[in-house]
Amino acid sequence: MKINQKKFIYLISPLKIKKSFFSDLTQILKQKKVIFFQLRLKKESFQKKFVIGKKILKICNKKPLSFEVFGDNHKSMIEQGLKISSWAKNIYVKVPIVNSKNKFTGKVINKLNKEGIKLNITAVYSANQTKKILKVINKKTKVIISIFAGRAADTGKDPIPEFKESIKIAKNYKNVEILWASVREPYNYLQAKQLGCQIITIPPSIIEKIENFGKSFDQLTKETVKAFLVDSKKSKFKI
Repeated sequence: MKINQKKFIYLISPLKIKKSFFSDLTQILKQKKVIFFQLRLKKESFQKKFVIGKKILKICNKKPLSFEVFGDNHKSMIEQGLKISSWAKNIYVKVPIVNSKNKFTGKVINKLNKEGIKLNITAVYSANQTKKILKVINKKTKVIISIFAGRAADTGKDPIPEFKESIKIAKNYKNVEILWASVREPYNYLQAKQLGCQIITIPPSIIEKIENFGKSFDQLTKETVKAFLVDSKKSKFKI
């Protein structure tokens, strides 16, 4: 099976950056498995994030990168977005669709979009939210709309209809790409591809599994039984 690696975003969420992180990232990008890199930093200070971000920019060169604002009001989000976008031309400023008070960040999105800043609108779950985003952006500046499929499915909700409608209404916006976020299993890649999502965020462990796509049921049965045999021998259990 041919895998379209242009859809891959390499996604990791470490609590802290280890010393080997930058060399590991360099090796991963050399393999050309992904063209887009996304990093979540949960426990680092803003100053540390700034330093890390600068190092990542050098490693990724011209590859697209997302850096998220962390302000919780429109003014601080806009200020941070303008500053982040000034770091490099290949940066997408990541903006949540609402703040912590559930207030739509339409003013932020509209302002940054008018300034010609590439955006990644995150924490989107529904086609109605996609409609609200489309109403406040132009048809020139690049925008990614990240719809969280896995998290929606975790609550028992089917994300597929929301993707279908979002892709449909965004069709006339050539500058807009729909992203499948929060992958839970390799099969999500096929679902995203079949729907027509332009991008999908995938952690390293799932990228490796996707590259093994194409095995027959007979092959899977044989491998599974062999694994059973290996486990039984290791247990040294006798009847």
